[in-house]
Amino acid sequence: MLKAARSRKVDVIVVTKLDRLARSVHHLLSVAKELEALSVGLVVTEQALDTTTPSGRLLFHVLASVAEFERDLIRDRVIAGMRRAKAAGKHLGRRASHSIDTAEAGRLLADGLSLRAVARTLGVHPFAVSRFLAREARVRQQLH
Repeated sequence: MLKAARSRKVDVIVVTKLDRLARSVHHLLSVAKELEALSVGLVVTEQALDTTTPSGRLLFHVLASVAEFERDLIRDRVIAGMRRAKAAGKHLGRRASHSIDTAEAGRLLADGLSLRAVARTLGVHPFAVSRFLAREARVRQQLH
């Protein structure tokens, strides 16, 4: 449908409901902006929305503004909740899928092995070794 609109084969796109057109509010707004730039009208039959008329465009933009406002409120609440959780000492993000004996990794590095060789010996990715060693160094630095 969008391919036909981009190649100027259609003047108006008719859908029964807005949720049939886009997966999310953000996607809906980007599709609507693209259709507007292409001068392609949008008619939503079940919601009496017709962007080919001035009142329909106004209604669509009001609905889009309300949806964007709601999305921003949700985003602010999520960020505030994450800050509260972090302040309470909760771990945010995915748990480590494995742990590394950092003392063993440090000893192997001190023995002259490369980071890749240490990772191969421990059975993990080299980035995991460097990440765990950096985390341990930060903890040691905070303690001093």
